[in-house]
Amino acid sequence: MTDRTAFLNHLGGVLAGIEAEGLTKRERLIHGAQGAHVQMQGKQVLNLCANNYLGLADDPRLVQAAKDAMDAGGYGMASVRFICGTADQHRRLELRLAQFLGTDDSILFAACFDANGGLFEPLLGPEDAVISDSLNHASIIDGIRLCKARRYRYANADMADLEAQLQTARADGARFILIATDGVFSMDGYLAKLPEIRALADVYGAMLMVDDCHSTGFMGPQGRGTPAHFGVTADILTGTLGKALGGALGGYIAGPQAVIDVLRQRARPYLFSNALPPAVVGAGLAALDIVEAADDLRAALFDNARYWRAGLEAMGFRLLPGSHPIVPVMLEEAKLAQAMAADLADRGVHVAGFFFPVVPKGQARIRTQMNARLTRDDLDFALAAFAASGRKLGVIA
Repeated sequence: MTDRTAFLNHLGGVLAGIEAEGLTKRERLIHGAQGAHVQMQGKQVLNLCANNYLGLADDPRLVQAAKDAMDAGGYGMASVRFICGTADQHRRLELRLAQFLGTDDSILFAACFDANGGLFEPLLGPEDAVISDSLNHASIIDGIRLCKARRYRYANADMADLEAQLQTARADGARFILIATDGVFSMDGYLAKLPEIRALADVYGAMLMVDDCHSTGFMGPQGRGTPAHFGVTADILTGTLGKALGGALGGYIAGPQAVIDVLRQRARPYLFSNALPPAVVGAGLAALDIVEAADDLRAALFDNARYWRAGLEAMGFRLLPGSHPIVPVMLEEAKLAQAMAADLADRGVHVAGFFFPVVPKGQARIRTQMNARLTRDDLDFALAAFAASGRKLGVIA
């Protein structure tokens, strides 16, 4: 047997094991645009599992802005920015993001995964320390692994543990300390305790980095994110254009000028990836204008979240506590999460089961997400589907 054959047989065994545990992730085809309703398997279904918080993914204003940007700037940049040149629109978007977020400057990446992956290594050396929340996104974890700084970890939202790690890092002689946290923990809908984290950072002379992917555009005044929501300042912000800000792709880091300048020189995902295409940049600029004036959409989003959460709780589903538009329905077992997602699809509701390795084993769930464009009739339809599916599968009485 050749190495290639043995290797492919090995991978087949890995896949069989994933299937046996009920952990296989299956993609479902959507026909047409992403939105509050989508076309799937020949029928229209209600969509409760997109990060499309403000309903802008199919907004005609963004579609037109993308078309206009392609008319002016073409289809793509065909290289990285320091080689092929930086389009004026890229700098306009970076400066617009900085203005929106209240920072000196920002730098664009292909995705926030790349932004987080490229953040830590250029800024921190072996003399430094990074202290990370245990529930941080995989991109933060991977980015920290790529840098040479000493690594410390604190239990999710545990301020006593964070302080202990800060004390340890100082006692270990760290030159600079950076605390890294999600603003919103995406699997649970929990908000980071940013006021307490900021206070501890100030006491111990540390800096604070916040990944704000699941809040930019709809939390805080004018949608400026979790630091604005809490009235605190983060030293470095990372985020995405791929959720509330239109739902396409593109990430960014925003912060002090020196931070952005160093990243522009040394962040590997920036230096070795194509520049964002004009269509994404043009739509991103339009999205920022829209969200600044979108108090009505933000109000509708959180009204929907309250109504949806109350309806599920009244039926007896076990939810994780919170007020964010992410509302996880806890089911524990991966196979049950998959079965319920499939049953709900048959009833006209599109949701996704989440299970290991996305969440810990034994904590499988259906993560529902609200959208400002959902109507009360939509939510009542979905609640009826959840009630029927939950009773059928024995999740509720």
